[in-house]
Amino acid sequence: MHAPILVTGGAGYIGSHTVRLLASQGRRVVVLDNLVYGHPEAIIDPGVELVIGEVGDSELVRALFAKHRFGAVLHFAAYAYVGESVTHPLKYFQNNTAEPIKLLQVMEEFGCQVFVFSSTCATYGVPDTLPITEANSQHPINPYGRSKLMVEWILADCGRAWGLRSACLRYFNASGCSPDAKIGEDHDPETHLIPRVLMAAAGEIESLEVFGNDYPTPDGTCIRDYIHVEDLADAHARALDHLSGGGASIQCNLGTGVGVSVNEIIAAAEDITGRTVPVVYGPRRPGDPPLLVADPSLAKRLLGWEATRKDIREMLRPAWLWINGPNQGRYPRKKSS
Repeated sequence: MHAPILVTGGAGYIGSHTVRLLASQGRRVVVLDNLVYGHPEAIIDPGVELVIGEVGDSELVRALFAKHRFGAVLHFAAYAYVGESVTHPLKYFQNNTAEPIKLLQVMEEFGCQVFVFSSTCATYGVPDTLPITEANSQHPINPYGRSKLMVEWILADCGRAWGLRSACLRYFNASGCSPDAKIGEDHDPETHLIPRVLMAAAGEIESLEVFGNDYPTPDGTCIRDYIHVEDLADAHARALDHLSGGGASIQCNLGTGVGVSVNEIIAAAEDITGRTVPVVYGPRRPGDPPLLVADPSLAKRLLGWEATRKDIREMLRPAWLWINGPNQGRYPRKKSS
């Protein structure tokens, strides 16, 4: 019998898919989420307990540890709007860096030594070589990336100090939704490319703004590595097993190794939906590299993991059903925070 697992931010996009997978594997899961960006409707397994609260509420977290005696923590809770991090850096350092420190203090108190961390390729900044390996230097160019890199450093120090074993999983562009479209991507505001492409196809937004079509790429638009959210969930479960089985701390890129341009996504969306995506091309955004693609070979070597959905159409089809299907599956609207 597995020890219970605490999943922070488990009502969010990637967290909820991971929670669903863990529950399907028979694991006991408790979700802690403040629901600022998460959705209670994303917790669809009746055996999963949802606790509404803050990661930095030490009294609450301590009470949860005393009750459940967690064997591991999967930490997804974070703010993730890069532009907002530039204009409100202290908000990001408080939420993404300071709050996890309080969580780690409780873990140390209770002797919990397994921590799976939702990190990001933003810790690399503008890459010095491509594809990006874990040997690339980490020089984030925005407070969001720096707030995540600081946690990676803290985890390494905790490992040396009190035996914490951690997995820092550096995602590339999370995409798609569950194949049955019961849970999916639903941010407010929505800034990610694929849902905005599909929202434009559905007529929910007037047009899709593309930031730059003069990059040194084959079609002039940025190229990114889009990783399916279900593959990300699988990587978290494997990282959990690796650490719980006594494995050493790891840092891994999670991507497909395949780059897809913005224009290629638009063309694929039009093909799948049978609709035109109205596009407005604007200037480049500062700090957007032309090309970001992962080398995911270390994750395969250490975890036996690799992406199983590398065709962008496999991400677009269920996402279109989520946005525009007969069930209109997205979560109830709520005010932006």
